[in-house]
Amino acid sequence: MSCVSSLPAQFALPKDAPEYERRVALARWITDPRNPLTWRSIVNRVWQYHFGRGLVDSPNDFGKMGQLPTHPELLDWLAADFRDSGGSFKRLHRLIVTSATYRQVSSDQLSVVSNQSESTDHRSLITDHFLRGTAVDADNRLLWRMNRRKLEAEAVRDSILAVSGLLDLKMGGPAFQDFVVEHPEHSPHYEYQLADLTDPKLHRRSVYRFLARSKPQPWMATMDCADPSLLVDKRSQTITPLQALAQLNNQLTLVAAQKFAARVQGAQKDLDGQLKMVVRLAFGREAAAEELQEMKKVAEEFGLAAVCRAVLNLNEFVFVD
Repeated sequence: MSCVSSLPAQFALPKDAPEYERRVALARWITDPRNPLTWRSIVNRVWQYHFGRGLVDSPNDFGKMGQLPTHPELLDWLAADFRDSGGSFKRLHRLIVTSATYRQVSSDQLSVVSNQSESTDHRSLITDHFLRGTAVDADNRLLWRMNRRKLEAEAVRDSILAVSGLLDLKMGGPAFQDFVVEHPEHSPHYEYQLADLTDPKLHRRSVYRFLARSKPQPWMATMDCADPSLLVDKRSQTITPLQALAQLNNQLTLVAAQKFAARVQGAQKDLDGQLKMVVRLAFGREAAAEELQEMKKVAEEFGLAAVCRAVLNLNEFVFVD
């Protein structure tokens, strides 16, 4: 029996067909424009990436044992639009992030950003689905506001490197290893605490990290990074005291705080200007007078690096509102 009625259940291959032909036939079946599962699955994952939860809350299971979509018509429309537009991820991302639904704030009041586009714009379709009879649901499954999300561990790491001026944006090439291998001749030990995090080779984006499946990076694991030895469909989002301690005392934070301070000191001569630049780089906004007053007290007593270290551990730095 076929799980997709629009496609043949059997591949037109002889019984003695070589393995590569079988693999090609399967790949063509999966990516066939008539296969609704592929297109619905991928747009659901992109939606989950932006909102923290997919329209189907079981991204690895679209079957009877999985969750039903909260907005099936929207999911089907997004899937068809993605398929018919040539499978452009860039276009799909732009469509979602420019919608009024995505541009809501995360407060507990319904405050949809007005859509200035014409009513015929496809972005308005996304908004209409959520505003049609929306009531305040405690779990926010209808997205009457934006979900407040914590950045993934990789994004936190990259953000720390970016604001400090350490991030290496070079693309491609071999992965970097943020650990030292001991006893490689028999049972290798991956010692993360021995890595020199001042080494520029370790300042590349997290997507280029070498993943040791048998021993995750301790700080990344504390920040809810997925276990590389498991198939993880959704990241956990926990808030624990251990995360705050790890973020405050991690060697990367200490190195970055020093470089962050040096960066702003090289750009601004006076302390007030330096503190304003710290806030601007870390949060993308101007500093409030009360903030400057408190930060100045810390800077005068403990130094600018201490301020930078504290800023890198604030909620506003690791949460997306």
